[in-house]
Amino acid sequence: MCLAVPGRVTEIGERDGTRMAVMDFGGVVKDVCLEYLPDLAVGDYAIVHVGFALQRLDEESARRTLALFEELGLLQEEFGDPWEAAGQWVGAEEATAAEEAGR
Repeated sequence: MCLAVPGRVTEIGERDGTRMAVMDFGGVVKDVCLEYLPDLAVGDYAIVHVGFALQRLDEESARRTLALFEELGLLQEEFGDPWEAAGQWVGAEEATAAEEAGR
Protein backbone atom coordinates (compact mmCIF):
# COMPACT_ATOMS: atom_id res chain seq x y z
CA MET A 1 0.00 0.00 0.00
CA CYS A 2 1.22 3.49 -0.69
CA LEU A 3 -0.08 6.20 1.63
CA ALA A 4 0.03 9.95 1.74
CA VAL A 5 1.55 10.51 5.19
CA PRO A 6 1.75 13.70 7.25
CA GLY A 7 5.21 14.79 8.32
CA ARG A 8 6.94 17.73 10.01
CA VAL A 9 9.75 19.65 8.31
CA THR A 10 12.91 19.54 10.42
CA GLU A 11 15.47 20.87 7.90
CA ILE A 12 15.38 22.58 4.51
CA GLY A 13 18.12 22.70 1.91
CA GLU A 14 18.85 22.36 -1.76
CA ARG A 15 20.08 19.33 -3.67
CA ASP A 16 21.03 19.60 -7.33
CA GLY A 17 18.91 22.75 -7.71
CA THR A 18 15.85 21.20 -6.05
CA ARG A 19 14.41 22.47 -2.76
CA MET A 20 14.41 19.52 -0.34
CA ALA A 21 13.44 18.92 3.27
CA VAL A 22 14.22 16.41 5.95
CA MET A 23 10.85 15.43 7.40
CA ASP A 24 9.86 13.50 10.51
CA PHE A 25 6.98 11.03 10.16
CA GLY A 26 6.35 10.03 13.76
CA GLY A 27 9.98 9.08 14.34
CA VAL A 28 10.82 7.99 10.80
CA VAL A 29 12.97 10.56 9.00
CA LYS A 30 12.99 10.86 5.20
CA ASP A 31 14.13 13.31 2.51
CA VAL A 32 11.24 15.00 0.72
CA CYS A 33 11.00 17.23 -2.36
CA LEU A 34 9.41 20.64 -1.71
CA GLU A 35 8.96 21.77 -5.31
CA TYR A 36 5.15 21.69 -5.04
CA LEU A 37 5.18 23.65 -1.74
CA PRO A 38 8.11 26.07 -2.06
CA ASP A 39 6.97 28.22 0.89
CA LEU A 40 7.00 25.36 3.42
CA ALA A 41 9.18 26.23 6.44
CA VAL A 42 10.89 24.34 9.25
CA GLY A 43 8.22 23.26 11.75
CA ASP A 44 5.42 23.14 9.16
CA TYR A 45 3.46 19.96 8.49
CA ALA A 46 2.58 18.60 5.08
CA ILE A 47 1.06 15.54 3.45
CA VAL A 48 3.76 13.60 1.59
CA HIS A 49 3.27 11.02 -1.14
CA VAL A 50 6.09 9.17 -2.93
CA GLY A 51 8.67 11.66 -1.68
CA PHE A 52 6.82 14.88 -2.60
CA ALA A 53 5.20 17.31 -0.15
CA LEU A 54 1.77 17.88 -1.68
CA GLN A 55 -0.37 19.84 0.78
CA ARG A 56 0.18 21.88 3.94
CA LEU A 57 -1.51 20.45 7.04
CA ASP A 58 -2.19 21.84 10.51
CA GLU A 59 -0.31 20.27 13.42
CA GLU A 60 -3.37 18.83 15.18
CA SER A 61 -4.58 17.01 12.06
CA ALA A 62 -1.07 15.71 11.37
CA ARG A 63 -0.63 14.37 14.90
CA ARG A 64 -4.06 12.70 14.93
CA THR A 65 -3.41 11.06 11.57
CA LEU A 66 0.07 9.85 12.58
CA ALA A 67 -1.33 8.38 15.81
CA LEU A 68 -4.05 6.56 13.89
CA PHE A 69 -1.57 5.25 11.29
CA GLU A 70 0.70 4.03 14.12
CA GLU A 71 -2.22 2.32 15.87
CA LEU A 72 -3.17 0.54 12.64
CA GLY A 73 0.43 -0.45 11.92
CA LEU A 74 0.45 1.54 8.69
CA LEU A 75 3.62 3.50 9.48
CA GLN A 76 5.61 0.28 9.80
CA GLU A 77 4.02 -1.01 6.61
CA GLU A 78 4.83 2.20 4.74
CA PHE A 79 8.30 2.92 6.16
CA GLY A 80 9.45 -0.41 7.56
CA ASP A 81 12.30 -2.47 6.20
CA PRO A 82 10.92 -4.45 3.23
CA TRP A 83 13.45 -7.26 3.80
CA GLU A 84 12.32 -7.62 7.40
CA ALA A 85 8.68 -7.68 6.31
CA ALA A 86 9.43 -10.32 3.66
CA GLY A 87 11.21 -12.43 6.27
CA GLN A 88 8.22 -12.25 8.59
CA TRP A 89 5.91 -13.32 5.77
CA VAL A 90 8.15 -16.25 4.82
CA GLY A 91 8.46 -17.26 8.50
CA ALA A 92 4.68 -17.25 8.89
CA GLU A 93 4.31 -19.32 5.72
CA GLU A 94 6.84 -21.90 6.99
CA ALA A 95 5.06 -22.11 10.36
CA THR A 96 1.75 -22.77 8.60
CA ALA A 97 3.33 -25.50 6.44
CA ALA A 98 4.88 -27.14 9.52
CA GLU A 99 1.57 -27.03 11.35
CA GLU A 100 -0.25 -28.63 8.41
CA ALA A 101 2.43 -31.35 8.11
CA GLY A 102 1.91 -32.23 11.78
CA ARG A 103 -1.79 -32.93 11.30
